Amino acid sequence: MRFITKKIHSYLDYPVAISLMVLPFLLGLGETNPLAFYLSIIVGIAAFGLTIVTDHQTGFLPIISYRSHLLVDGAVAVLFLVAPFIFSFEGLDAYFYWINGAAVLIVVALHKAEA
Repeated sequence: MRFITKKIHSYLDYPVAISLMVLPFLLGLGETNPLAFYLSIIVGIAAFGLTIVTDHQTGFLPIISYRSHLLVDGAVAVLFLVAPFIFSFEGLDAYFYWINGAAVLIVVALHKAEA
């Protein structure tokens, strides 16, 4: 049941990157550890840059292969899932990372192989 195509994924990348940069401000992340605030912003900036240089529909400088992009997304998902344990995030800080990590992992897992 893999239905997320390269094209769909490419259109999801920019809004996700922007939300990672904006939501820490809107949600007031960082109460349990300031890193909960900054990590999301840093990853959002990196994700925005990665999207720009990925070889897909919305990339501007196709330097990175889409496969490599998916590997980075998977690594970010794992980072987000373990960050609350490593950095002692609690409450909203932890839930933010667990939900985002799970969402990214699901998107990567539901990626439809290109023919």
